Amino acid sequence: MSEVAAHGHGVRGMSRESLLALAGNADPGKFGKMFPRLRPLHAEDDALFDLAEAMRDNNVDTGDHPKLPAGYTYLGQFVDHDITLDTTPLDKQRTDPLATENFRTPALDLDSLYGDGPGLHPYLYAKESLRAPPGPKFLIGKAQISDALPRPEEEPPRKIPELDNDLPRNAHGRALIFDERNDENLLVAQFHLLMLKFHNAVVDHLKKTTTGLKDPELFKEARRIVTWHYQWIVLFDFVERLTEPGLIRRIKHEGRRFYRFRSRPYMPAEFAAAAYRLGHSMVRENYSHNAVFRPGGLADGTLELMFNFTGKSGLIVGDLAPKPPPPSPLGPHRTLPSNWAIDWRRFFDLETPLEENFTLNHARRLDPLIVSALHTLPDHPEDMSTVAAREFVLPFRNLRRGSQIGLPSGQDVARAMGFEPLSEKQLSGGRDGEAAARNGFHKATPLWYYILKEAEQLHEGLRLGPVGSTIVAETFLGLVHGDQNSFLWQKSNWTPHLPAKTPGHFTMADLITFVDDINPVGNGVGVVPEEKPAQ
Repeated sequence: MSEVAAHGHGVRGMSRESLLALAGNADPGKFGKMFPRLRPLHAEDDALFDLAEAMRDNNVDTGDHPKLPAGYTYLGQFVDHDITLDTTPLDKQRTDPLATENFRTPALDLDSLYGDGPGLHPYLYAKESLRAPPGPKFLIGKAQISDALPRPEEEPPRKIPELDNDLPRNAHGRALIFDERNDENLLVAQFHLLMLKFHNAVVDHLKKTTTGLKDPELFKEARRIVTWHYQWIVLFDFVERLTEPGLIRRIKHEGRRFYRFRSRPYMPAEFAAAAYRLGHSMVRENYSHNAVFRPGGLADGTLELMFNFTGKSGLIVGDLAPKPPPPSPLGPHRTLPSNWAIDWRRFFDLETPLEENFTLNHARRLDPLIVSALHTLPDHPEDMSTVAAREFVLPFRNLRRGSQIGLPSGQDVARAMGFEPLSEKQLSGGRDGEAAARNGFHKATPLWYYILKEAEQLHEGLRLGPVGSTIVAETFLGLVHGDQNSFLWQKSNWTPHLPAKTPGHFTMADLITFVDDINPVGNGVGVVPEEKPAQ
């Protein structure tokens, strides 16, 4: 869902040359192609830019997905960072630039959360006593006291108290997490925090339900339980919402036809540079974040603000924040203001009874349209005549990336899978389709655009079509199956056992309920600060 990047390490990305060099190998390395023998689709930059410009969504009042809560957008981004984390040391990357030997296998193993454990990455973990080693729980950061909803009739103003609802941070506000990309926007940062708390809740659960587990074993068992439930969520709650119910089990029974490897999973170019970039179409421009930041509250939860209240992309700067704080509520801040702690009821369907000022955010439909706030990135130049300037237009960046690495057309992939391709008429519909037809893309279509158009034309944007569904489902199933520590490898008939609405199943709603920190800000009116005695 985002460009492949790594935390503190060099990045070995896909290129056409490396993909060609690896084509035909049983296990191609870090990256490879599902369809190495299909002809690449060549496209001129001007044609791609014309299509990209037509992919702007100018109407944010329509286009919501009626059944997909917005939290799945950011679960998707968290998952993307989990499977693309490359921690291979630079010296090994230089000796193995194609990543055929020296690379961490893409897997749903939560290495972006755990690092290499308390022994090698102790800065991630809490100490339970002065002389105890770090672990088995994660550190949790504090969100600082902040303004509540205004109550003009009251003096002094009410405040939201300090809360345990921020990532742990260093003196300069940078998050103490293993993948700093998870602090680049507030929603994925709060999702990372949720997963830290999920692990801690599982540790507490084990302490209550088992005996004889000492800290190293307790940590190891908690990590296994967390990871297996997470893998279940991705396969059966996330992927099957984007594709169709039962697809994962069907592919598991019949076998993967296109994403195949001998022993080590690789990252398919058709997935990373096309199908899994579906998340860009799901992003909203505004969110009802909690009782404070919502339509009618202090301010809307805009996409711009979601980037501002972070340490990587925004104005959380730790001890560099001025004292006293500046008059602007935007920052800089020492840590996250407590009034920005997320209300999870607004991002996942927890069957919340209707109440005043409450809204469940829905993701945008799976279609070729990208909201304006994401379509053209901030600080873009006025003159869009150069490739460097056009890189600020996100759809152009995605389309050009697919062309650069030699992805085949959507039609060729559909035929290779045995599906009837979309018709030229279907690919020409709408303002974006007119731009596609104007540049000949209704005959041979860039794979990323084709997958989004397939979802729009065949399922009204409610789920992926056959090409997108097959690539996404086979890839995720293969990544889990290829991990020798996964539940599919260790115990293929395993089912979740943590408390859940449906026994034997586990969803994001179940995870949030288990953590039991659903709405820390409450109704947003805060508390009256205690008056300090006169000196």
